[in-house]
Amino acid sequence: MNKVNNFLESKLLPIAAKLGANKFLVAIRDGITLAMPLIIIGSLFMVIASFPIPGWETWLGDVGVAGYLWKGTDSSFGLIGLVASFGIAYSLTKQYEVDGIGSGLVSLAAFITVTPFLASDAGAGMPTAYMGAKGLFIAIILGLVNGYVYQWFINHNIQIKLPDTVPPAVAKSFSAIIPGAVIITFWLIVYGVLDTLVLPNLHDIAQVVLGGPLGLLGNNVFGTVLVVGLNSLFWFVGIHGGNVVNSVMQPLWIANLDENRAAYQAGEALEHIFTVSFMDNMVYLGGGGATLGLVLVLGYLARKKKTSQQTKVLAPITVVPGIFNINEPTMFGVPIVLNVMLFVPFVIAPMINVVVAYLAMSSGLVPLTRTAASWTMPPIISGFLVTGSISGSILQIVLIVLDVLLYLPFILAVEKRFKAQELEKLPLEEV
Repeated sequence: MNKVNNFLESKLLPIAAKLGANKFLVAIRDGITLAMPLIIIGSLFMVIASFPIPGWETWLGDVGVAGYLWKGTDSSFGLIGLVASFGIAYSLTKQYEVDGIGSGLVSLAAFITVTPFLASDAGAGMPTAYMGAKGLFIAIILGLVNGYVYQWFINHNIQIKLPDTVPPAVAKSFSAIIPGAVIITFWLIVYGVLDTLVLPNLHDIAQVVLGGPLGLLGNNVFGTVLVVGLNSLFWFVGIHGGNVVNSVMQPLWIANLDENRAAYQAGEALEHIFTVSFMDNMVYLGGGGATLGLVLVLGYLARKKKTSQQTKVLAPITVVPGIFNINEPTMFGVPIVLNVMLFVPFVIAPMINVVVAYLAMSSGLVPLTRTAASWTMPPIISGFLVTGSISGSILQIVLIVLDVLLYLPFILAVEKRFKAQELEKLPLEEV
């Protein structure tokens, strides 16, 4: 075990630290996180519009409310690509200590520039599909490129500078003119060339360039198991695994969820098992490493008289947050980080959750996820909301039981060590 620990510290920790601090990965993570409230809000409208009660959707249609609820979904959930194009550029530019508002607005304009318009008698407009998850991949590309180019111009003082007496808001808006004009003109030329040559637009190209490789990894059970294992390894060495792994995979899983949402809305069959809701609510129960099983074992042991004082202290500060999928107190309190006694279940538990949940959904026992729930939503409730079926809650119960059984022998070993440590600290007359 010491060899494993040394290997992780010497080899994996430096790599994980560099990835966790990478400006581009941080920008992707923060930019997409900016859109998460819209995903949750849109999902709430969808849950109301499609609540699994017989005759509910028909009744909503009869009273004329259904269309407004679905419009609420499209107007929030359906804007994540547009918002991400702003947020990614904003985050990247801020990391270079440059004002991010101008960068984000320029990137947003570039996103619209490369998007083909639909023309009708009422005028021209952007297809709503590209504003949502279908535009997420090009939002990532444009956000990173535009954010980097924008800060390069500002940091090299290639900008219009106004006197110090001019209000800061006005000065910043003028600073954005030169880099903004260069960036938008460049993407306009790219769009014009592709359009003139009757080639696929940038959105479709990005779907192939980014969506294809990510799909090979994140759209099948083997690749997802590998990704989940990497997430646990990063967490184990003290790096927030979600910030590293999700920065890469989350765009694919969000796009999959949006396609499921659109399919359900259109009355079509859902296609994607692996979505952001599947990962948050079926795999990472309790957080990274599926630690809800671990804290439930701690909570059970804390009720026994002969339990160590360390476990009794840890239980209340880990169980309650764990129910809401917050596991930082567990990670650094038990601890799990660099604790070789918990390495095996911490890595294997979420992998088992992936396989079991995949089998349950691929066999038709549990519906595929179609909406998003807040990542802090407690299990059982979240399972019902994201699948629209009580079988989603039952699946979560099964997964939690499996995680408890997996963590149990390892936590008992940790408890034994706690007792030995406390015994060593007792005065001789108390031993």
